[in-house]
Amino acid sequence: MGTREEITRAVVEGAEAGHRGDRPTACPYPADTLLRTAWIRGYATVRPLTEQRAE
Repeated sequence: MGTREEITRAVVEGAEAGHRGDRPTACPYPADTLLRTAWIRGYATVRPLTEQRAE
């Protein structure tokens, strides 16, 4: 799984990747971990799906 600190760090790293414009496939965590889910959650907060963006 991951400690609370690791999970928080993964969320922040995902948000930073989103700000840089990295692709979502750039996630450094294995697919079967909670850290990957946390990274994607952080990424999604700054890079929502096209149809979810405010117009």
